[in-house]
Amino acid sequence: MLNLPNSLTLVRIVTIPVFLILLSMHLYLEALAIFILGGITDALDGMVARLMHQQTPLGAYLDPVADKLLLMSSFAILSMLGGIPVWLGILVVSRDLIILFGFLIIYFLAGERLEARPSPIGKLNTLLQLLTVCSDLLQLHNPELLPPAWLFFLTIITAATTVISGLQYIYRGLVWLQNRSYSLRRLS
Repeated sequence: MLNLPNSLTLVRIVTIPVFLILLSMHLYLEALAIFILGGITDALDGMVARLMHQQTPLGAYLDPVADKLLLMSSFAILSMLGGIPVWLGILVVSRDLIILFGFLIIYFLAGERLEARPSPIGKLNTLLQLLTVCSDLLQLHNPELLPPAWLFFLTIITAATTVISGLQYIYRGLVWLQNRSYSLRRLS
């Protein structure tokens, strides 16, 4: 069902190619504006869904996919443009791909739908990744806007929360698989 929250999520998905095109043209402030628009729709879709009681299964899946697409593409392109360290781009994209493939494996092997619930460290990581992208866009626009120490600190803390949250999601998936296996053995 296409309601207001799901429409906001679709707007976020549509901003991704516009954002990437602006980045490729080195229009960093314009890209930042589009990225912020995407972030605002992220905040609004969840809030509107809860307040208007319009949470849908489509929205539960579409929202995290939109987030992952925006952040993965941002980190991939920014690492290619030299805005962020390549190793951080690889780390962020790898973590999200591992989570996505783990989710798909559980879905296809177990035939069950998992609720996509972010952990508190996962939410913190998303916030730090958003802040990293915004800071790097500002840095690319004008290297004198932000102190190098800030960017270094943000890079390290984003990398740390990326690793910790990724390991936490892997652990949650393995525990779920183990519990499901145990439950199935008890039923046989």
